Formats: sequence, structure tokens, C-alpha cells
Amino acid sequence: MPDPAAGAPSFDAKTFLAGLTEAPGVYRMLDAQGQVLYVGKAKNLRKRVGSYFQKTGHSPRISLMLQQVAQVEITATRSEAEALILENTLIKKLAPKYNILFRDDKSYPYIRLSGDEFPQLAFHRGGFERHSRYFGPFPSSLAVREGIQLLQKTFLLRTCENAVFAHRSRPCLMHQIKRCKAPCVELVSAAEYGRDVRMAEMFLRGRHGEVIEGLTQRMEAAAEQLQFEAAAALRDQIRALQGVLHRQYVSSTREEDVDILAVASLRGELCINLAMVRGGLHLGDRPFFPRDAVGDADPAEALVAFISQHYLEHPPPARLVVGFEVAEECEAVFEGKKVAVSLPRNEMERAWLAMAEKNAELAAASRSQASARTGERLEALRSALELAEPPRRIECFDISHTMGEGTVASCVVCMDGAMKKSEYRRFNIAGIKPGDDYAAMRQALERRYGKVAAGEGVAPDLILIDGGKGQHRMAREVLEELGLDHLLSIGVAKGEERRPGLETLFVSGHPEPLQLAPDHAGFHLIQEIRDEAHRFAVAGHRARRAKARGRSALEDVAGIGPTRRRRLLAHFGGLDGVKAAAVEDLCRVEGISRKLAEEIYRQLH
Repeated sequence: MPDPAAGAPSFDAKTFLAGLTEAPGVYRMLDAQGQVLYVGKAKNLRKRVGSYFQKTGHSPRISLMLQQVAQVEITATRSEAEALILENTLIKKLAPKYNILFRDDKSYPYIRLSGDEFPQLAFHRGGFERHSRYFGPFPSSLAVREGIQLLQKTFLLRTCENAVFAHRSRPCLMHQIKRCKAPCVELVSAAEYGRDVRMAEMFLRGRHGEVIEGLTQRMEAAAEQLQFEAAAALRDQIRALQGVLHRQYVSSTREEDVDILAVASLRGELCINLAMVRGGLHLGDRPFFPRDAVGDADPAEALVAFISQHYLEHPPPARLVVGFEVAEECEAVFEGKKVAVSLPRNEMERAWLAMAEKNAELAAASRSQASARTGERLEALRSALELAEPPRRIECFDISHTMGEGTVASCVVCMDGAMKKSEYRRFNIAGIKPGDDYAAMRQALERRYGKVAAGEGVAPDLILIDGGKGQHRMAREVLEELGLDHLLSIGVAKGEERRPGLETLFVSGHPEPLQLAPDHAGFHLIQEIRDEAHRFAVAGHRARRAKARGRSALEDVAGIGPTRRRRLLAHFGGLDGVKAAAVEDLCRVEGISRKLAEEIYRQLH
């Protein structure tokens, strides 16, 4: 890259602009080595590109970029909308240094109603299934879980998984505490349960008035028929729904959908804060940060960059409330859609924006403080390990199982002091003696670093092994066999009585173990990464164990569907009772013929 102090590369902007088209399109600014510095779109390429070279007063970031421009490449398009799509594709593919690029690896969470006969109410993140209904998106998992809790309390919908639902023989605790109507054991008809599902769906779609009005009519009808217990239950439902509406610190009487976008820049941290209003309810805030530090970027420019990228992947609401006049710059983003981008129109929207701005400032301040703390911890770790540079990529391994069952190895990744969940990996361990942690760790390390040895993966700067001296010695053997013995590794042995702060570190290349002070900043980083690896391993192990145990042996018997399975379990009090029953006992259950009873007995013995 050319030194900015040495002057700009030999780029004849005047000659280039003279022959430049006025059509819409995309431009790419390159340095002398051919590296893309910046990608942008334009309604008029000549005017937009010319503004860089014919005007002054650019931000420091843009001024530095212009000093390095040696070439500009152009792709003309038929419309500004096409230019927008191409621009986003190139930004994500090329990751230019001077673009403001926002990246959020997680999808938004939703509330899901499954397509079963008795739909399940559930938290959802990821792809959509064809027969389920999804409501959202919500800005955080907390907002989703609060919504599920409200709907479960109000409409008594089931939240259990299908594997649990299909095998119940009696109501569970959720029914006893009045959080479910127990459709698993047929204590509610499909018609009544379906009515509750429709009411919950209406509420999720923002039709709160209709839901409360419908419940009120049912309450009054029940009271007229002297069904006072039913009327009281409906009264409690109405109060619960009204209570959540009253708790909203800001709400719209028009039950509208609005996104509020605010920008804040603090100590080099740029934050876009997105506040969501759905059905007139303020659902909370979610901060977004550019991938690279662009604290000197113009706030309006950052806002347009976020809108251009975010709403290509997420459905926009009818209105965006923003703090800058950017409607014209965003026209191509919403071409063909009825989306209004404007400044606040009334006192309520000004309040929404003020709160979003305050939350953006708080998020930027928090991230700035966290960055400073991260830098201190990495530097402390570098000093303790006597390294030339702080370790940028740290990977940590842990093993989890229950008496050898469902063994899972985890690999978590810490990049520049922050956990990078998109890089996490789990390894289902097979083909070893149950409970052999050494063999499990060997298999995980071979699978992870075999690819690195073959030149297909990224090598870490530091490897953490959650285990003692023996586990670390085995890890070093694996690395040596793979030709990666140059990689630095540490075995993290638990302290006396497994008390935190007393861990011993076995560092490769160091003859003696290392014992850092409990308040050592670098030691805190190691503990945090090790604890995350443990959490990730345990979660994977539990999921694998539950999957193995969640299947009933009755499901493998031909002719036994959900209804007969429930009758059998209810009649004998569970699977153990079914196994203990004789053929004659099985025949006494409704719907079980002697031939089927003999098949059940044969399958279970």
C-alpha cells in the first residue's frame, strides 16, 4: 500500500471523468497493487465519482483512501436498484477496507406456532418450515421468551417438544400450574385448543383490540350462563393481556409496524441502534457495529450503508424513523415496496428516536470500554507467556459425557479477545472406549488440525486444552504427528477441589507449570474461554443424549400410532409397565388385537 505521506499514486482523475458515463452503476477504487479499497453505487456515475476528486472537505477516512487510489473500475447497470444489489454483493465478497460493512451472523429470533394438530408454541431462530407459522422478528431472545411466557400464561398453549408430547400418559407440571391445557392426554378438544391458537395468533399479529374484545364477549356469555369459573379464567386472561400492553413504556394506538434507527459515535466506536415497534408495541433495541473501526464516518453515510445492507435480507416495516434526511439515498433499497423513510412526525416518534439514540450511545460506550479491557487482557497474556505479539486466534477444547455416554468434544474460538461463535465446532466422538477422555481429545484434535496440516484450515496462535498434564501431553503428541508442533498450547488443570482461580497452566516449551495470580487479567481471559468451551461441550452432550433417549421403543412397532401409544402408556403407567405386561394384558387395551399384542411383546423382549 502506498505511503500517504509520499503523495497520491499517478491517477489522472480529470481524463478518467471526461469519458465516464452518467448511467447508474457501481464503482470500485483500487490501489497500486490492485486491492479494492472501496465499492460504491451511484445514480449518476460521473457526478458521484467526480465528487471525490472535484470537492474538498472529505472525512479523514475518505481523504486517506483517495491518497491511495491508483485506478477506478466501473460497472454500469440499468437501474439504481440493480446497482444497489451489485454493490452489496461486491462489498460482502471483497470486504473493502474503507467501506462501512455491518455484519451480524445471527438471524433474528421469532415466535413459532408449529403445524401440528395441537400446535406447539416455541422459540425459533433459523430457516422456516413450510407448515409452521412465524411471528416477528424480535430484536432479542429475551423479547421472544417474554412473549412466549405471556402467551403460555394467557392461552395455555403447549411448549413441549413433540417427542415429549407424544409419550405423555398423564398431565405434566405445566398443566398443574395452569400454563397448559394438557392436549397430550386429551383434556382439551382440538376445536377449543384451535380457538386458543387463533387468539394467540391474532395477538401476535398486533390485533390486540380484537383479542381483548373477543375474550370480553366470551367472559360475559359465561357469566350469563352462570359458568363463573370459566368467566373468572377469561377475566384473568384479559387482565394479563391488558397488563402487558400497559407495561409498554412507549406504544402506538394505531398498532403500526415501525423501525427506529439511531446513530452514535463514541471514542472511535460507531453504533447503529435498531428499535422495533410491532403492532404498536415497542419490542426493545438491538445495536449493530461495523466490522471495522470507522468512528470518523459521517453518521448519515453510516445510516444509509446500514439500511442498504440490512433490508436486503430482512423484510422492512411500513415506516423507518431516522434522524437524518436520507429518504432519497434509500429509494433504490425499497423500489417497488411501500416503505416510508422519514424524520419523526410527532411527539411519540421523537420519543422513540430519543430513546434509540440514548441506547446507541450506551452501546457504543459499553463496546469502547470492552475493547479497552480486551486489549489489556491480551497484553497481560502476551506478557505472561513471553510472546512477541498478543495471540489473535485462541482455540479451546473440552470433552463432555455422562459415564461415557454421548461423548462430545467442543472447540470454541476467541478472536482478538472476543468469542467468535460462528467459528465454534462440535465433534461427536465415536469408536472409542466409553469414558476414555484421552482418546476423545485425540480424535477431536486430529479432526480439527488434520485439515490445518493439509493446508485447508486456519491455524490458531494458541491452543487451550481443558485438562491436566496428561491431556496436554497427549495433545502435544497429536500436534507433533501432524507436523504442527510449532503451535503454542496450554493445558488448563483444575485447582485444588476444583476451585476457580487455583488452576495450573502447563505451557508447551516451558519445563515448569505456570501459576498466575487469581486477579491476573490474562488468566481471566483463559478462564473465560475455558468456561465457554465447557458450556458448549455440555450443551452438545445433552442434546446428543436427549436425542438418543427421546425415542420410545413403541415407535418401532408397526401398527402403533400416537393414539394407541398413548392408550398403552396410560393403561400401564409408562413404558416399564408395558414391558412387564403379558400378551393377554396387552389385549385388554382398546384397539390392541392379539396379533398386535404379540408383535408388541416380541419387539419389547
